[in-house]
Amino acid sequence: MNQLIRVRLDLAYDGTDFAGWARQPGLRTVEGALETGIARVLRTEQRGLPAPRLTVAGRTDSGVHARGQVAHVDVDREGWAALPGRSDRSPGESLVTRLAGVLPADVVVRRAAPAPAGFDARFSALRRRYTYRIADDPGLRDPLRRSHVLWTRRALDAEAMDAAVRPLVGLRDFAAYCKPRPGATTIRELQRIAWERPAEGPDAGLVVAHVVADAFCHNMVRALVGASIAVGEGRRPVGWPAELLASRRRDAGVFVVPPEGLCLEEITFPPDAELASRADAVRAKRMDEEVWDDLPTAR
Repeated sequence: MNQLIRVRLDLAYDGTDFAGWARQPGLRTVEGALETGIARVLRTEQRGLPAPRLTVAGRTDSGVHARGQVAHVDVDREGWAALPGRSDRSPGESLVTRLAGVLPADVVVRRAAPAPAGFDARFSALRRRYTYRIADDPGLRDPLRRSHVLWTRRALDAEAMDAAVRPLVGLRDFAAYCKPRPGATTIRELQRIAWERPAEGPDAGLVVAHVVADAFCHNMVRALVGASIAVGEGRRPVGWPAELLASRRRDAGVFVVPPEGLCLEEITFPPDAELASRADAVRAKRMDEEVWDDLPTAR
């Protein structure tokens, strides 16, 4: 029987023309494009093998970009070993090269290599880091970045936005900022959230959010950005995002911002020896009593 080998893939994509990560019938998705490409390179159908199936660290929504996405796929050892052909490249290098020839230009696999024992792209991850970019000055509206930066008409107070979100850090129930899914917990550990207006570099003058958590529930980052904008425009007080979080319920005042400003920048994993234990711990559902309750009560 042909054994399987788990392969880690490091990849990036422009989410503009994708209907999100997850494969969906009749829609163009990142997962669909990658699985089709890998199947083509490994010739799984011709060899009578099942199509490859990917597991991803962070499932992104339609229009959301990724610079540092990570996934894994289990492939047969025979097909993996045959990838270099007569070349002196490794199977991972060969897979990257061959995928570059079959994948669309808006998704790139940068690295492919056998994963360490216990590795699971989804459950072994320690944290995910996102950025969200906003242009609130007409002079900063670059048409070449229109699919990667949100344009707003009203000037934003970045300092007020930063002050408003700092109290949200911690292990908390983010039900007020998540689109509910049956049977899914809304408890997450938000490890960092901060707003800045860089003075130099490619983002100079933009209003940029940096958001890091162990994981995110559906629409969480975009809802947090929406609440921040309400403060930045002066429509809500600085304390409102924290009060809303404490209420644990959705509020009509929180809008989910468009996806184009959002980018998954990085996935962080523990040392190899801790991968399996991390995955086991994450699979265990968090209980409500673990949540920090030091937020102000909603008025």
